Amino acid sequence: MNIQELHKLAKEFQHIDQIIEMVPVMKKMPVVEVAEILQAIDETYLFNILDRFSLEQQGLIFSEFPMVKQLNLFKTVSQKRFAQIFENMPSENRADFFQHLTQKEQSSLLPFLSKTVREDVIKLSAYPPETAGGIMSTDFATVQSQMSCAEAIEKVRSDAPSKKTVYYIYVVDSHQRLQGFITLKDLIMAEPYTKVENALHKDFVFAFVDEDREKVAQLIERYDLVAIPILNRENQLVGIVTHDEAIDVIRAEHSEDMQKFMGIAQANEAFDYIGTSTFKHFKKRVVWIVTLAAVGIISGVIIHSYENALEKLLILALYMPMVADTGGNSGSQAATVVVRALALGQITVRNWLKILWKEAKISLLLAVCLGLLAYGKVLFLSWETNIPSAYSLPLIAFMISLALALQVVTATVIGAGLPLLVKRFGGDPAVAASPAITTVVDITGLLIYFGTATIFFSL
Repeated sequence: MNIQELHKLAKEFQHIDQIIEMVPVMKKMPVVEVAEILQAIDETYLFNILDRFSLEQQGLIFSEFPMVKQLNLFKTVSQKRFAQIFENMPSENRADFFQHLTQKEQSSLLPFLSKTVREDVIKLSAYPPETAGGIMSTDFATVQSQMSCAEAIEKVRSDAPSKKTVYYIYVVDSHQRLQGFITLKDLIMAEPYTKVENALHKDFVFAFVDEDREKVAQLIERYDLVAIPILNRENQLVGIVTHDEAIDVIRAEHSEDMQKFMGIAQANEAFDYIGTSTFKHFKKRVVWIVTLAAVGIISGVIIHSYENALEKLLILALYMPMVADTGGNSGSQAATVVVRALALGQITVRNWLKILWKEAKISLLLAVCLGLLAYGKVLFLSWETNIPSAYSLPLIAFMISLALALQVVTATVIGAGLPLLVKRFGGDPAVAASPAITTVVDITGLLIYFGTATIFFSL
């Protein structure tokens, strides 16, 4: 039976024996695939299935479930039973889950944990989730520089780090201060009597425990690291952040930025689309939409003030949506590029003049292309339209294409400038949301459109 068939079996679940029969097959599969299959099973039956796996496998499978699923499972069994799974979770996942529990739930779970795990989870969960400490793992191996490579290998065996964190072995002094690292390959290839200090890599990238987790993820991505050591302010090694944690951080930050950018407030609790009620979805979206709808009244006022112009030249009304849409697209595109560059650390607010000048030059090139396209479009689509004798279609087409070109330039500069302005005043640039930019650009676009028409035709 392949993975697609297992997924189908889990979704069409009728009896627990069907899944239990497939456990031997699932034991040979990657943990992440097993977790995907079991996610579809109701919490009532899930622990019965998990019991068929080893405790180590149970901890790894549980770690791959979405947080909402993990919290639901926690509430279905006793703390004593859950503690067995909890102790076999990777340390960083363990701390993350622990932080999502209420204080009462934390207190009820702690007595069932071993002293080592209890101390580890309390230490890790003390760090804010948005910092390096909040995502770091204590699953790493350390050796000392005066050891021989043979002694170091024995020390690594005793530390027993997991397969995904054993590639770097960190070299510390007697006070746990980081001196450098040695790779597993270095240890294996060196002569047994060679001192660790002779193969020590002293130039290394690190992060401090209180640094923002997004910056840590960027360091891992930039230097193509398997893991990065995390130090306290005394330069002592307190943990590591692995590349898979960095990927999770980047994905989470991207999702959060996109939600903010689209005017959807990010809730602090674990988010689950299906599990979140309709009313909660409504609350997350209503503020921006209602506010911008109210601001959008200005657009109506502008159009109303130019009613006479529209009566004289009805053709202007036909191309208003084209100008508005093009401006919205240009502004949102520029804002997305700038927010992304800010998030990756490629630009700062100090570069604002350079950024706006760059976007202005880009917008001029776009304006020429779109202006020519609009000119041809008006001539092609409106060649049979009745035009008052005082005006000519080529002149009207030129006026519309010029207004559109000016709209592209202003929309692009606004789209690039708003995130920088928000960042300058200490806010999150992603809150310069796409709906907000579109609304502002619509208003400026109408002013440009009718203003250009008034200048050309004295309306």
